[in-house]
Amino acid sequence: MKKLRVGVVFGGRSGEHEVSVRSARAVIDALDACRYEAVPIAITKEGKWLSPALASRLLPEETRRQLPDRVASEERQPSALIGDPSSNGLVAQDKTERAARPLDVVFPVLHGTFGEDGTIQGWLEMVGMPYVGCGVLASSCGMDKVAMKALFKEAGLPICRHTWFLRKDWDEDRPGVLRRVAREIGFPAFVKPANLGSSVGISKATDKSSLERAVELAARYDRKIIVEEGLDAREIECAVIGNEKPEASLPGEYVVKDPAAAFLDYTEKYSGTGHVEFVVPAPLPKAVTNRVRRLAVSAFQTLDCAGLARVDFFLRRDTRELLVSELNTIPGLTDVSGFPKMWEASGLPFPRVLDRLIELALDRHREKARSETSI
Repeated sequence: MKKLRVGVVFGGRSGEHEVSVRSARAVIDALDACRYEAVPIAITKEGKWLSPALASRLLPEETRRQLPDRVASEERQPSALIGDPSSNGLVAQDKTERAARPLDVVFPVLHGTFGEDGTIQGWLEMVGMPYVGCGVLASSCGMDKVAMKALFKEAGLPICRHTWFLRKDWDEDRPGVLRRVAREIGFPAFVKPANLGSSVGISKATDKSSLERAVELAARYDRKIIVEEGLDAREIECAVIGNEKPEASLPGEYVVKDPAAAFLDYTEKYSGTGHVEFVVPAPLPKAVTNRVRRLAVSAFQTLDCAGLARVDFFLRRDTRELLVSELNTIPGLTDVSGFPKMWEASGLPFPRVLDRLIELALDRHREKARSETSI
C-alpha cells in the first residue's frame, strides 16, 4: 500500500510557537509509519519556511529517528514548499528536483496567528491542497474571540458578559477605556488578546490598577482586546471531530489542586507545575455531560467547522449555568493537551484520531471539488 505523504507544518510567527513544536512532535510520533510518511515543514518565529531537513532539527532526537532517512540527508537550503500543478498541490523539496516529494495532505499544527486564523488555510485552498482541520471562515472566526462570540450569541448559545476595544482606543483614551470596562464588566475580569490562544497574554484584573497592567500585557500581542467577566466557575472542555456530522468526546475538566494557581494560564497548561490537573471524564451529572456534548457540536456547526475543534465551557458554581467560552480550531495536540486525552477516554486512541482527521481532510477536499468554479 502506498504511504500517504503528510506535510506537518509547525512553528510559525505566533506567541504559541513552542506549543506548536510540541504538537508537531506528538503528531509525528503518533502517525502510523506503515500508512504515512511524515514530512516536517517548519516556520520560524521570523516567518522563514524551513525544509524537511532543517525542520527536523527542531524536533527531539527520538522523533527524528522516525522520519525517512532521506529527510535527514537533505542538507541544502530548500524552497520548502512550492506549488506544483502537475502534482495537484504542493511539493516539499530542496533546490534539486531529485529531492522533490509531492504531498498528499497537509496537517497544520500552527497554533495562533498566521496559522490558526485562516491565513494558511486560504493559501492551501488556492493551491488545491487537502488539509486537516477547519476552513478559512471557521478558522478566522474561531481565532477572533469577538467575532466568535457574536456568532455564538446570534445562534442562541449561552455566553458570558464581555466587552472589547482596540489598542488604538487604549492609546488615545486610556482613562475612558478603564471607566467603560469597569462600568460594563466590573471586577474581577479577565483581559485577553482577541486573537491568540494557549492562554498567552491573559491576566486577571481585580481593580483599575491591575486592569491597566492586564491591558498593557494583552496589547503586546494583538490590536484587539477582549475583557470578560470573572466567574466562579469550573472549566470544562469537549473535543469534537467530524465534517458535516460531527461527534463530541466525553468532556474533561481542569481541576485546581493548589490555590497558588489563580487561573489556568500558559504556565499552568504547559509547564507541569502540578497546581492543575486535567480530569477526564469530567465528574459531571449525566445530564450536564450530555448538554456539554450537544453544545460543543452546536458551537462547531455554528462556525461551520471541519475536522477538529475543542470547545471550552464555564460551569458556574453559583447558578449551575453552562456557558460556552470559546472554540479552538487547532487545539493543542501535545502530550499534556486535553484534546487527545478526551478522545482516549472516549475510546479513540491518538493514532486513530489522526487517521480519522486525515480521512476527514481528504473527504472534505473531494466534496469541495464537486463545486464548479467556472460558468
